[in-house]
Amino acid sequence: MSTFATQLKSEIGRIAKKETRAETVALKKSNAQFRSDIAALKRRLSELESLAKKLHKQIPQTRPVEADNPTENLRFRVDGFAALRKKLGLTANEMGALVGVSGQSIYKWEQGKAKPRASQLKAISAARKMGKREVEQKLASV
Repeated sequence: MSTFATQLKSEIGRIAKKETRAETVALKKSNAQFRSDIAALKRRLSELESLAKKLHKQIPQTRPVEADNPTENLRFRVDGFAALRKKLGLTANEMGALVGVSGQSIYKWEQGKAKPRASQLKAISAARKMGKREVEQKLASV
């Protein structure tokens, strides 16, 4: 009886290995297919990223410069404005006269409690382009 038991046991083991191998082969095939799909997607992604980078580099060259509304690009920074006033050597009242506002407005702008209007941004931009002598002449005429 022991021969029969060992033969039965070996036959069950053989059949189990055969079934497992059949299942494993199918999994290996699908795994290989998934890996090749992933590799293809990675290549496609790389191509698209390089194309996007090329197109992004071309955008500033092809975009027309809009001179219609120059106030769009004007920005106000508290630190920059304070540095401008210091560079020109002006008091808050003098800077206010140059820009067309009161000295109190200048203080509020520098403290960050208020922001200048668009019309005032134009005047600040014009003041940035001036030197000390030009500012003195303009204040003398005001």
